[in-house]
Amino acid sequence: MSPSTYNVAKNILFKLDAERAHDLTLVGLKTLDTLGLLINKTKSITDPTQVMGLTFDNKVGLSAGMDKNGDYIHCLRNLGFGFLEIGTVTPKPQYGNPKPRMFRIPETDGIINRLGFNNKGVDYLVSRIKKTQIDQILGVNIGKNKDTPIKKAQLDYEYCLRKSYPFADYITINISSPNTENLRSLQDSTNLHALLNHICVTRDELKSTHGKYKPIAVKVAPDLDNYQLAKIVEYVQDFGLDAIIATNTTIQRPAEKIRNLSETGGLSGGPLTNISTKIVEKLAKLADGSIPIIGVGGISTAQDAIDKVNAGASLVQIYSGLIYKGPQLVMDCAKAISS
Repeated sequence: MSPSTYNVAKNILFKLDAERAHDLTLVGLKTLDTLGLLINKTKSITDPTQVMGLTFDNKVGLSAGMDKNGDYIHCLRNLGFGFLEIGTVTPKPQYGNPKPRMFRIPETDGIINRLGFNNKGVDYLVSRIKKTQIDQILGVNIGKNKDTPIKKAQLDYEYCLRKSYPFADYITINISSPNTENLRSLQDSTNLHALLNHICVTRDELKSTHGKYKPIAVKVAPDLDNYQLAKIVEYVQDFGLDAIIATNTTIQRPAEKIRNLSETGGLSGGPLTNISTKIVEKLAKLADGSIPIIGVGGISTAQDAIDKVNAGASLVQIYSGLIYKGPQLVMDCAKAISS
């Protein structure tokens, strides 16, 4: 899809509710793919990159959130991504928060969402992976159900890990969405230690059972202080996890008075760019090369991707930028940060 064609489509879609436009876009891509009209760009940028013991086709991936249930894996991989991350998925299906729950902020290329892990459940997602064969790295992002108490959250993560382990190339532990009550408390020192310990015991069992090791990443918030960041790095090192994804959406707000900016939820896109890049830099310095950092948050230009890599990211992911700039952004970023 050319930039001019995408701009025409965007002008139409932006007249609709943000979540409705999101759903229609994915349906449209799938239709084009089914009809053989979506040009496959998966091999356009060949830049094999070793991270977490895996070989990625290029350094640009799709962030979790775009395809929560694995319904659009095939058509999304055709956009030129080096890897895809689907989810966030929970043990049981859940509707998420009441609508409206997704808001554009076009003045800053931003988006606020308070979706709340709306998904069809991990069993459905696994069924979709089984039906979609792709020669590309696929990550599964897992979380807890809204009605699961924090003290029992590790059981939800264990359930999703067990279900997705045989079918994912890597698994991401999402403990940083601001849209599930108290979820971010799992980033606190005591809760984090207990969760990661439980995850690693389960991982070691699954490695033995399936005869194969699957990397595990932890996705963190951009709103953490230096002490929390240091503890996350310490525990990821201690438990031998494989990467940190930085960052999720932010609860911070710019000072500007702009329509929709006062909506509750996580803010992504342009306003998150510098915030997330600073967290990538801090984590990279703390890890000192011992942990790969995957940079995500506000990548809307090739330069944004370059900045994430210069800050210490081994890979990058995009989502909001894709909505505002279209599929060409994937190729631009992949070329800009290729080895």
